[in-house]
Amino acid sequence: MKSRIAKLKRAKNAIILAHNYQLPEIYDVADFIGDSFELAMRARATNAEIIVFAGVKFMAESAKILNPEKKVLLPDLAAGCPLADFATAEKLRERKKEFPEAAVVAYVNSSAAVKAESDVCCTSANAVEICRKLSAQQILFVPDRNLGEWVAEQLPKKKIILWNGHCYVHSKISAETVAAAKKLHPQAAVLAHPECPREIRELADEVLGTGGMLKFVKNSAAIKFLIGTESGMLEKLRRMTSSKKFFALGGECLTMKKITLAKVLHSLENDKFEIEVEAAIAEKARESLERMIKLTGK
Repeated sequence: MKSRIAKLKRAKNAIILAHNYQLPEIYDVADFIGDSFELAMRARATNAEIIVFAGVKFMAESAKILNPEKKVLLPDLAAGCPLADFATAEKLRERKKEFPEAAVVAYVNSSAAVKAESDVCCTSANAVEICRKLSAQQILFVPDRNLGEWVAEQLPKKKIILWNGHCYVHSKISAETVAAAKKLHPQAAVLAHPECPREIRELADEVLGTGGMLKFVKNSAAIKFLIGTESGMLEKLRRMTSSKKFFALGGECLTMKKITLAKVLHSLENDKFEIEVEAAIAEKARESLERMIKLTGK
């Protein structure tokens, strides 16, 4: 299957973008593996005619929004994001009426329709930076409550209005799990994703997005690390360095793991499943994504 995928990529001028949480078999065929921001940038810059997105639906939507002329494929339409489902465009429009002075910041883990109702997007890596650079003192942060809390902790002078959404993988990481892991590995550094609940962030040595975790591990003198995010991140870390040990505090994202090698092959063979975004929504969502890129100077 890997050989057939490689031939199809060449024949169709296709590129495979994979999120850090993907299966090892997907790593083996991906042209680039990264966090949501890195993938958005790669999608924006690629010369490929076809983008196969080994991730979840909101990521493929973002790729299509930034590349309207390209064909974007998601190997399994059931690969959604339960966190993104907490917010809808209709609910957001109603909430905006309550806070007319607030700027709306949409975490990229949101639908194209929600991005279209927002002023700017952000990722876990740049959420604090984006909110800091906005002139608005009130920010309606959608849809992850834990990430919004993290932003509020870093920017106490701004009023961050939270949305009641969460990632089930990060929310299930418990203080008891961290304590038990630290007992087994007392010298290990604890890295927590900002989507984790506050009690986990407070137990962590560092709070970082997946891209930040990679940089921290690379530069750290520590040998062992307890990783507070989706367990697939360990594959990226282990491939980056074989001299360090990694232990997962989080479980699997079941929808992310719906992308398999067989489905990627089927996607390339049959141009399945093509992602389309309504033009009016895509135009507004593109403005939010492009503003994020502009504010980060990337």
